[in-house]
Amino acid sequence: MTRPPTELLSFLFNLKNGIWFLGISSWLFGLADRAIAALMDGYLSALDITQLFTASFFFVGWLFLKPGK
Repeated sequence: MTRPPTELLSFLFNLKNGIWFLGISSWLFGLADRAIAALMDGYLSALDITQLFTASFFFVGWLFLKPGK
C-alpha cells in the first residue's frame, strides 16, 4: 500500500487543527453568551444553571477531541 503525499498529510493536519480552533472559539462565544444571558436579570434560575453546565460539559468534551499528529 502506498503512503499519501506529505503535502496531503500536512493539509489534513492543518485542516483538523483549524476546525478544532474554530470550535474552541465557537464554544467560548456560546458560553459567554449563555453567561451574559443568565446574569442579565440579576439572578440564576435552575434553567440558566442547567444551560451553563451543559454548554461547559460540551466545551470540555470538545477540548478532549484535540487532533493528534
